Amino acid sequence: MAGREEGFERLIEPFRTELLAYCYRMLGSAHDAEDLVQDTYLRAWRAREQYDATRSSLRTWLYRIAMNVCLTALEARGRRPLPSGLVAASDPLGPLVQGENAAWLQPLPDSLLGAGDPAGAVIDRSSLRLAFVAALQHLSARQRGALILRDVLAFSASEAAEILDTTAVSVNSSLQRARTRMTEVGVRQERLSEPSAAEQRAWVDRYMKAFEQADVEALKRLLTEDVLMEMPPVLNWFVGRGNYGLFMEWVFAKAGTDWRLRAVAANGQPGFAAYRRVGDGYELHTLQIFTVTAVGISRNSVFQEAEVFASFGLALELDA
Repeated sequence: MAGREEGFERLIEPFRTELLAYCYRMLGSAHDAEDLVQDTYLRAWRAREQYDATRSSLRTWLYRIAMNVCLTALEARGRRPLPSGLVAASDPLGPLVQGENAAWLQPLPDSLLGAGDPAGAVIDRSSLRLAFVAALQHLSARQRGALILRDVLAFSASEAAEILDTTAVSVNSSLQRARTRMTEVGVRQERLSEPSAAEQRAWVDRYMKAFEQADVEALKRLLTEDVLMEMPPVLNWFVGRGNYGLFMEWVFAKAGTDWRLRAVAANGQPGFAAYRRVGDGYELHTLQIFTVTAVGISRNSVFQEAEVFASFGLALELDA
């Protein structure tokens, strides 16, 4: 009996990383995704005697459990937007406005996808980009599920119908509505060309150097003309190289010009944790994740939530 149970654990364990990515796309929170994968595996373990290999693949069966877990969670927790998907753009020098009682989209540390793990290597990182996951928040839960299952994970209509406990006709209807909505919010379905991971990191490394030198003009030269910056839980966000420069001048005037930066990666995108000088040491200030194009940095998503810092295992303070 024990051998059979251990065998079942070995069979389902290889799917853990892709299920984590799936739950993250559905919920928009690394913390929630980890909890939901744990719940999925607990339910699978309890129902292991009910699994019938003649009716569906183990992967499809696990995704059906994960889907039910995610749908239940979304009923209670709702969507997680970014400020640019919630309110109008603001003045870069206007007062900072905190979003009250809002649950914001959070980044997913690349470390959770298992560097060197074959299961992590097959995950489509473009479908984890912050802009894509933010756009998913505009869909209903079932539309979100249909789009991810069909367009991201390449399940057939019949497999997706089994996972969603509905018909193939219903899945295709949800998929078409989801694709239309994603286009309306500015996400193209085809994969956009982007620099290699090494090239993206190089752009951000140059940005980090300019940031540590508090050189606003050097920062601006690394940005696209229509660059976007947002900073949840602050509602303020703005577009444009000039606005970005004005805001960074304000940041350095208010928070000082003595910083220490630590490289991070999330959602398949490069970034860094910024520590500002406070007294005899450095205090964690923000986590910044960048979207990089062939002509420069087009988006900076800046996070300041304690739960986000914890998911990256960041030290709250550094010695001088």
